[in-house]
Amino acid sequence: MTRIASDGAASGSPVQTRRAEREAVYASLAAQVVGAVYGFVVAQISGALSFVGDDPFAVWAAAGAAVVAAIAATAGYWRSRAQPEQQWRRQLAPWLFTVNTISVVVVHVALAYLATYALYRLLALGFIGLPIVTFWAVVLMAVTLGLSTYLVYLSSSSITTQRLSTLLMAFISIGTLTATITTPDPQWWQVHFSQLGTFDDLSSWIFNGTLVAGGLLVTTFAVHISRDLSALAATGTLEHRGVARFVSTAFVIMGVMLAFVGIVPVDVNLLVHNLSASGMAIAYLVLLIAGYRILRGMPRAYFVAASAFLAATVVSVVLFSVGYFSLTAFEIIVFALIFGWIAVFIRFLGVAGREDAGDEGDTR
Repeated sequence: MTRIASDGAASGSPVQTRRAEREAVYASLAAQVVGAVYGFVVAQISGALSFVGDDPFAVWAAAGAAVVAAIAATAGYWRSRAQPEQQWRRQLAPWLFTVNTISVVVVHVALAYLATYALYRLLALGFIGLPIVTFWAVVLMAVTLGLSTYLVYLSSSSITTQRLSTLLMAFISIGTLTATITTPDPQWWQVHFSQLGTFDDLSSWIFNGTLVAGGLLVTTFAVHISRDLSALAATGTLEHRGVARFVSTAFVIMGVMLAFVGIVPVDVNLLVHNLSASGMAIAYLVLLIAGYRILRGMPRAYFVAASAFLAATVVSVVLFSVGYFSLTAFEIIVFALIFGWIAVFIRFLGVAGREDAGDEGDTR
């Protein structure tokens, strides 16, 4: 079997890695200087800073991390086009490259904000009542912004299909968990999963924003997946010549539907919300079922995993139909199955066609 150097398996050369590390360090140093100034200004404006209260340090730190993450992600993703394994992105239509860039930037910004906010809220549990004087505001902001810039720049500089999968899983998990623990209604789970997006507060913005940004990232998946599948089809690893267009189109539909679930909350328009959620589930099932034919050539273990996901989905539908599952439980389970399958599919896509895959799949 011919070895495929697809986007999912690509890795930068040592020279490219050194360049990215060097640029990340320089960007981090600059962000530390900005963070120190930012911390000083925040301390002067806010007066008595603390880890808790009406205006906690966590909010200021998370906002600063989000700003530098936006700059670092934009610069890192843009400059990475010069890498040999990423030059194919130069051939994308301007609007498509813009959408991809926005999705990568938004996800990194959201992860930086949520991770920073969660970290400082956790510290608040161990330092109850501790005031943050100007010195510590300067130090903490410098470290926070510098570390955020370093990590985000490296991540956005080496975007591959598998890295996108990891980002998507982390983003969806952190976003939804943050919404559940910050929601003003502790009994939301007695209604349905989408209840989290019906409150006009931060938790609802986080929940709906997570779905919208996640949808954008899934559509970005389509571009990378199309390239990987085209390479596999060109070498004969995959038998179906139209696999790239079919799968990428289905992913675009999934992404658009997921985004509309967040854009139109259930309390705004129930019909559009439900149609969007159903459309995403249908696209997932189409990919899962049609994959037995259109993805011939993938490792056999993938089809075993796909069968497990399909069986779990069917069982979930049956248990919900007979009243064993609540609507909330059913929505969460299907949601988890969809994104779990995406992660598994991307991992197998990264090894398909490799000589060490060993069980390229005869599914006939």
